[in-house]
Amino acid sequence: MTQKKTLDKNGSFTFITSSGLRGRQSVRATFKLSSGCIEAISIVAAQLGIKQKSLFDHLAQDSDSLNAIAKEVQNARVGAENRVQKTYVISRRSLSLLDEISRAFNAPRDALVEFSVRRLLPVIDTEQKKYEMRKAAFSGIQQHLNKGTQLLEKMIAQLGADDPVTARMATAMETYAGAAKAIAVFLERTQGIEDFDPEDLNQMDVRFER
Repeated sequence: MTQKKTLDKNGSFTFITSSGLRGRQSVRATFKLSSGCIEAISIVAAQLGIKQKSLFDHLAQDSDSLNAIAKEVQNARVGAENRVQKTYVISRRSLSLLDEISRAFNAPRDALVEFSVRRLLPVIDTEQKKYEMRKAAFSGIQQHLNKGTQLLEKMIAQLGADDPVTARMATAMETYAGAAKAIAVFLERTQGIEDFDPEDLNQMDVRFER
């Protein structure tokens, strides 16, 4: 195994190994998941502003949780109905861990992923509440922006566009309008969480062998 010595942030020596670097390589993995599971992954990644790969890797590399889930779905068989084939880009390490635990417990890999994603339900609940508060705040921002725009128009009419006070107000309103536009884009991009039903994550047909 090839090793390279380097310093960590504390000044201590650590080793970078070739196998460790290969574990960070991205690979494509295909799963058959419920539409609710796929939607949950997409929604949480969008809300938190992270890539789906990062979210997937975070869930897949939590070996303690995966082992606990594998014990619950040991010897289970996942029904083919209402399943969607979906390919994700994940790290080689995440895929290896999923495969390893799946074999060790005879647990379906798709079920491991699905039940792992259910751990995101508290996050989704929190983000749904935040989304409603953000919408309410944005409504106030729009009203404030409209009043500011009206005031600026009045100042231009009375003082002229070249007046130093008018010019400063115009600069402030330009910045304000830009921020409001960015917020509108963010709310539109994350709108999917508004109508997400947590019950959609419970539509997995799992049968256990006797």
